[in-house]
Amino acid sequence: MMLFRLLGLLSIFGLLAACSSKPAPVATGYGANAQSCMAEALYFEARGTGEIGRRAVGEVILNRANDPQFPSTVCGVVDQRYNGSCQFSYRCAGSLTYDEPQALANAKATARALLTNRGKDITSGALFFHAQSMAPGWFGTLKRLGTFGGNIFYR
Repeated sequence: MMLFRLLGLLSIFGLLAACSSKPAPVATGYGANAQSCMAEALYFEARGTGEIGRRAVGEVILNRANDPQFPSTVCGVVDQRYNGSCQFSYRCAGSLTYDEPQALANAKATARALLTNRGKDITSGALFFHAQSMAPGWFGTLKRLGTFGGNIFYR
């Protein structure tokens, strides 16, 4: 009798766990925390750029992870430093505060979509980008590939 009660309780706990509202992490070849690192970067680098802008920034992250010049994981790419500078400027800017819930939800959705069904790379292989409002600086020595969501993309 005790065994049946125990099995019943285990079944209920299993059902509750399965019905949890938290989605399962995406399994990718880009590292264990790829989805959360991608969403973080999309939130801080592209939250005001719309879906196309977020996707383009995500494409740069994936292109870098697939290029031998850069770390091979999404989190490695996002956290990379070069000559003491962060490759993604928000990483050196201090506290990471998510104060726009809808923008965070959008970033998470775009990250999940890119990691589960990337499709065609809209940036044509871009490895770098900067805001249109910035002076190009050394980016001017690279091949310009296009503009998406207020950012200019290069290879």
